[in-house]
Amino acid sequence: MWRYPRILAHRGGGTLAPENTMAGLRCGMAHGFRAVEFDVMLARDGVPVVMHDPFLGRTVPGSGNVFDYDARELARMDAGSWFGTGHAGEPVPLFADFARFCQANGVWMNIEIKPAPGYDLQTGATVARMAAQLFATELAAGELSRVPLLSSFSHAALEAAREAAPQLPRACLMSDLPPDWQHRAESLEAVAIHLRHRHLTSGQARRVKEAGYGLFCYTVNDPQRARELLVWGVDAFCTDRIDLIGPSFA
Repeated sequence: MWRYPRILAHRGGGTLAPENTMAGLRCGMAHGFRAVEFDVMLARDGVPVVMHDPFLGRTVPGSGNVFDYDARELARMDAGSWFGTGHAGEPVPLFADFARFCQANGVWMNIEIKPAPGYDLQTGATVARMAAQLFATELAAGELSRVPLLSSFSHAALEAAREAAPQLPRACLMSDLPPDWQHRAESLEAVAIHLRHRHLTSGQARRVKEAGYGLFCYTVNDPQRARELLVWGVDAFCTDRIDLIGPSFA
């Protein structure tokens, strides 16, 4: 059962703002979104930061890996200039700050656990533990529609998240649907399957839904394709084109 919002802003502001930044998050909110997908990995000191790539050079100038730097060093780096001069100096957010802002503003979160190579267990456990602490009140009250959904391509990271905070919902993130998808989901006690929309067929969508799982797709930027997926029974998706596909899209 899918108890969450249907349309999510991908990495905050999609194509309209620098990804995985507070500026991106505010951009998504300005377009009416109160649901966001974003990525989290660990800095060298074990503090989680909101970034997609495990290395510098694309969205943050510099060289080396994210885990070569402490979180406070990353937070002083420029994560906005690559997008445009108007975002120069936009910092790399700490996960705790980003999540608290979402919580305070009623923005629901799909947190993708994005471990750097070799850091699956540590990343999954740390992110899950922090999210559970931030949403302890909602979890105690059984308000599961308000707590974050954790997803990851890393089975090991999700296993660590389950052990650290079993009360938080989890989703198996896959590029396409493998033959053993249901076994993977059952082993993690997952509530949803997240798939790349280009690889999804109507038959696969039907099987996932008949098995009782929520079905989420990434990253859907064409309104016609979005409508087709919803007809197939897809529960939700994220989009970069928040200017074309709004939070009330149907």
